[in-house]
Amino acid sequence: MDIALIGRIFPVFVQAAWTTVELSLLSLALGLAVAALVAMLRLSHVAALRFAGAAYVSVFRGTPALIQIFLLYFGGPQVGIQLDPFAAGAIALGLNIAAYMAESIRGGVLSVDRGQMEAARSLGFGEGQSMRWIVLPQAAKLMIRPLGVNAVALVKGTALVATISVVELTYTAQRFIGSTYKPFEIFAVTAVLYMIMVYGLTLLVDRLDRAYAGEA
Repeated sequence: MDIALIGRIFPVFVQAAWTTVELSLLSLALGLAVAALVAMLRLSHVAALRFAGAAYVSVFRGTPALIQIFLLYFGGPQVGIQLDPFAAGAIALGLNIAAYMAESIRGGVLSVDRGQMEAARSLGFGEGQSMRWIVLPQAAKLMIRPLGVNAVALVKGTALVATISVVELTYTAQRFIGSTYKPFEIFAVTAVLYMIMVYGLTLLVDRLDRAYAGEA
């Protein structure tokens, strides 16, 4: 193993890892916002809205994330959507993970005893108020783990944007392999940095889970 090479490239890879973190955070924020909307559609009493939510989940879970990235970045200009690689990657990953997070949110809401909603309604709360103040706080405890799993998958999935030349961790690794011909050292550093990011996220999810469990 070329230790000297690892020492030289490590600062560059840390900078690339920060780009991966930024990409993950932006995609996660978009994914959570869209997921909340899709989950509401899936839980709606209106059949057309439920169908729209189900269609979104089916399309984005039923097609590869890589194809979705290509459609947005390469196909977007044909329909007037011109995005730089970073923006296209963040949006495509966010829309993709939203389909999975929507089901996690929906599952958490459905796990709350229906009697809670009925009790709130009997006390004079409207449906929206009952959902906001009674159901969602209880459902949030059940969503943390599934949403955490989705977030970890998102971080690892950011590697796909290397295919559209976003200079993140995987793209940087590919570029250095071409100039150093040392794939073992390059991918070892890349793997360690991904593991650090995933481990940090896992610790955060564990802490949130314990915090909510302490409130129960």
